[in-house]
Amino acid sequence: MSDDLREAASRKGSFLQTVKAVAWSFFGVRKSADHQKDLEHLNPVHVIVIGLLAGVLFVVVLLLIVRWVVTSGVTV
Repeated sequence: MSDDLREAASRKGSFLQTVKAVAWSFFGVRKSADHQKDLEHLNPVHVIVIGLLAGVLFVVVLLLIVRWVVTSGVTV
């Protein structure tokens, strides 16, 4: 493993910072200064894991909403 990769994986960004960064990325709006700060402080492994979990949660919520709408009879 290269030194840059080891350094990136050893970053100690907080859980809340990582969740906020992933949430902003889902929304699609981010200041470049905040983005640069995230790149310097967040662990990329944590970002990937939280991103995958957030993606799964998003799909599950959409499926539940669709199921509720279809079973409620609103679509008639």
